[in-house]
Amino acid sequence: MQTTQLGNTDVTISAIALGAMPMSLSSRPPESQAIKVIHRALDLGVTLIDTADSYCQDETDKHHNERLIAKALQQYEGDPSQVTVATKGGLMRPNGAWTRNGNPKHLRETIRVSFEALGGNKPIDVWQYHSPDPDYTIAEALTPAKEAVEAGLIRFVGVSNFSVEQIKQAQDVVEIVSVQNQYNPWQRQPEFDGVLEYCEKKGLTFLPWSPLGGSRRVSRLEDIPVIANLAKQKGVSVYAIVLAWLRAKSPCIVPIPGASRVSSIEDSTASLDVTLSETEIQQVNQASA
Repeated sequence: MQTTQLGNTDVTISAIALGAMPMSLSSRPPESQAIKVIHRALDLGVTLIDTADSYCQDETDKHHNERLIAKALQQYEGDPSQVTVATKGGLMRPNGAWTRNGNPKHLRETIRVSFEALGGNKPIDVWQYHSPDPDYTIAEALTPAKEAVEAGLIRFVGVSNFSVEQIKQAQDVVEIVSVQNQYNPWQRQPEFDGVLEYCEKKGLTFLPWSPLGGSRRVSRLEDIPVIANLAKQKGVSVYAIVLAWLRAKSPCIVPIPGASRVSSIEDSTASLDVTLSETEIQQVNQASA
């Protein structure tokens, strides 16, 4: 497994992560299948798992994904000590919807519950503020994270869905190691809004969420001739081509493709063996412009 560093820390993570969200939404697989997916990811050398308190069906199901990951790690027959679990807080799931909640009181509580859901025996590896809530300043919302770092509940802090200016505001409150924004062939904003460049400059890990376009678009990758042709030429899936394209964009990028089947995480890790030439990268750029 190819590896990289988590931000400016001394923690080593796999060059591709497991996005665990699909294992806890309304279309979730049976728990036994989900645990097999997590175990297969670990067997393949994946050491970064992305989750969130809101990866669940609704508010009554909150923290489902975190508990699932903790259970899978506990049952793993290998050594999970090098696994980094990155969770998030700040989104609510009323009746299955997605809403923001940057209330410091709420964030203090959800950090505590995430800590317990992930096992409660060591600090949360990475806790990320899921999305800025305009009702609260960045400083107000991240103060609970700073307090949790000082209290030993959190080891590292990241942010998600942040602009460059918001990242800078966050860094004024607490050290930031990662940024998680949407990035895929249909959504290339990080290339143009300065976020990717800023992450490179400051040594932050950039985690593209929805790297394959999400459930509504992933099936359309086959319909992009350049990507389909490259996949055929290299004997891999269109998904592997897109993940290789993303990784080629910047050394700070670590994709977090979701998986709910063993075959999906196997395919995602296979993308690490795909090398795209500069010409091929530009072809995908033009096709997705």
